Amino acid sequence: MAILLAAEKLFALHGYHAVSIRQIADEAGVPLALVGYYFGAKQELFVAIFEHWSGTIEARLAALRAVRLDPRDPATLPAIVDAFVRPVLALRASAEGEHYARLVARQGGAHDAEADEVLRRHFDPLAHAYIDALHAALPGATRAQAAWCYQFMLGALLHHLADTRIVALSRGANRSADPAAAPLLLRFIVGGLRAALGDVEPDRPQRRRRTAA
Repeated sequence: MAILLAAEKLFALHGYHAVSIRQIADEAGVPLALVGYYFGAKQELFVAIFEHWSGTIEARLAALRAVRLDPRDPATLPAIVDAFVRPVLALRASAEGEHYARLVARQGGAHDAEADEVLRRHFDPLAHAYIDALHAALPGATRAQAAWCYQFMLGALLHHLADTRIVALSRGANRSADPAAAPLLLRFIVGGLRAALGDVEPDRPQRRRRTAA
């Protein structure tokens, strides 16, 4: 467990490619050979971190399944966004989940083979479930439009998890990844989704005009 926690912390702080197996062993306080014995190559250790935390993804899917997807109910969209955002914010605010949440934020914006494999395996099913839910809540939009807005929602969440500039921009009034900002973030995302997709009219067949006989 110490090896996994050490790798999680270093990958979150410095990125996958900047961290060596030796650095992970030193951080964990174990012999170098022990890392390979338990986890294999660095890529396997990286994937093991996300497998260890896979329960957090299932928790978000369970929260989504608990939402009644009624497009006529104004509470439906906020409930979807809450199920997507709030568990991650709680994880980021916890001592045990802080580094994992920061790692997720880092990898969400990465463009490399390691990130692609993790995203495909662990996060694509989550993404599709939430895109389908957004589409169900805002049926006037196409699923493709819902997918765009899922990415915009994800971007706002990941930036909140990883950003440190807010401290300087707020002149010290705000702190990074502050869970107290959750209601504001939720309203921001819901408002953006409604502005982007809420006024989209579903495609309807055009009526033929009657011509005078």
